[in-house]
Parts: sequence; C-alpha cells; structure tokens
Amino acid sequence: MRELVVLGTASQVPTRTRNHNGYLLLWDGRGYLFDPGEGTQRQMTHAGVSATQVHHVCLTHVHGDHCYGLPGVLSRMVLDGVSHPVHLHYPASGEEVVRALVSVASPGLDLRLHPHRSAGEVAPGLEVAPLDHRVETYGYRLVEPDGRTLVPERLAAAGLHGPDVGRLQREGRVGGVSLAEVSVPRRGQRFALVMDTAPCDGAQQLADGADLLVAESTFADEDVALAAEYRHLTAGQAGALAAAASVRTLLLTHFSSRYPDLEPLRAQAQAAAGDARVLVAHDLDRVPLPRRRSG
Repeated sequence: MRELVVLGTASQVPTRTRNHNGYLLLWDGRGYLFDPGEGTQRQMTHAGVSATQVHHVCLTHVHGDHCYGLPGVLSRMVLDGVSHPVHLHYPASGEEVVRALVSVASPGLDLRLHPHRSAGEVAPGLEVAPLDHRVETYGYRLVEPDGRTLVPERLAAAGLHGPDVGRLQREGRVGGVSLAEVSVPRRGQRFALVMDTAPCDGAQQLADGADLLVAESTFADEDVALAAEYRHLTAGQAGALAAAASVRTLLLTHFSSRYPDLEPLRAQAQAAAGDARVLVAHDLDRVPLPRRRSG
C-alpha cells in the first residue's frame, strides 16, 4: 500500500479546521513521517494510523510548526512499545533544537539521529535537496528503482511458468529467454515533499517526474510580495513548479490562516500546472499514489 495520510495543513497559525503540519507516507510497509507540528500525535489517532507504523521521521527544518510535535510522537512510540529502530533525519544546523526536543520525549526508543549537511541520499531510496528559506531547509524525495513488468502472453509463448518465472526475475535469463523479451519497462514511483521555500533549483530537483508532489502553498498569487519576503511559495508558483517538473499530481498544503476558502488557491495553481492534476489537502485526507507509469 502506498498512500499519504495528511495530518495537518496549516502554516504558522493553526485554525479550527487546520492542524499544524504533519504528513505520514505509507510505502510498502514502512512509514515516513514528515514535519510533525503541534498536535500530530492526536491527529494520528483521528486518522486511524499508529505510531508503530513510523520508521523514519523527516524534518525539513526546525521552525516550530514543522517540529514541535516531535516529543509527543516519540513518547507515543515508547508507550506503544515500538521495538524497531526509528530514524530521525534533519538539517545539521538544527542539531541543538532537535536534541532539545528529543530530550523531553519519554526514554526507551531505539532512535537514531541522522543530521544532513548537503544534498544526497540519507536512507535507501530517500533523498534530500536544499531549499531556499529563512533557515537551513531541505525537501525530501522517495524514489523506487525502475523495473520491468512481465507480460503473461509473452511468458506463455516462451513456455515459462511456475518456478521458472521467479528464477527469470532473479537471474535475468532462463534457458534462451531473457527478462527483456517477456516484459516491458516499468518506471519506479516517485514522491516528493517541498516545504517552506522560495522558488529554487532544489525544489525543481526534488519535484522532477514526481507521481505525487506535496508542496507548500502558503500564499495566494496576489500576495506574492509577502511570499518573497518570508521565502514561501504562492499557489501559482507551486503550480509552475509542477508543470516544469512534469509532475502527475500536485497536492497543495501549508496554508496561511488568512485564506478560509482554498478553492481560489487551487485554481491559481491549476492555471499554472499544465497537465498536472492539482488537489487541495485537508486534514485527515488519504491520498493514494497514482498508478505506475509504464515505459
């Protein structure tokens, strides 16, 4: 199962209907919790997800609305008896803040700290790239390797069935038949999360070819001056990012409390997004990743 559970969609100021940030990506039995703001533990209960499902916690930066829920989530993991290692990824410049947050969580968790200082892979398939905000900030990208999809008709024509099919997938050839002869290319799925940034190369790198891009949309296009001042994206800039990166689905989030109606932001993003489908995130939404693209 691959889906994103939206735990919160507010920016600095939460509202009656928007909790602070929080996003749980469920990906093949592993859970990636991004930017747990205040109240994330309670939002997980409302969403019907468990702290035991979290294997990686990923902080884009150490502003409070992106990390102040961390102690509660870690304490809940201890209470729920999480026994597997939990990996915490964060910008190295936030070390002091992260250690302070971790210090007030309940002890007893196998928590492994992974500060990063530059772009690159921080865990298998999980990459970071720097963004352009008021403090050191990184976005995240999870990439599945490309593979191949077997074609039943080609297998039958080649006389392959049963254990031979598994052997073909492992070894690449059975007898005179190669894997390429009985399959078609399958592009790996890509997920990206871009928070708190002005337009920048790092955001473009993260978004490139994403099946699902979660992007901040703090301001409407008419407030572009404010967006530039605080180093955030407007809805139209998020849409333009999706278009330039050939994104399939763009999920807008991290909304300023000044916008009670989010449809104008969705429309502004969609107008700039090209072929990308644009959705507005609401607290407790579950958003499945689009089906894989072939080729």
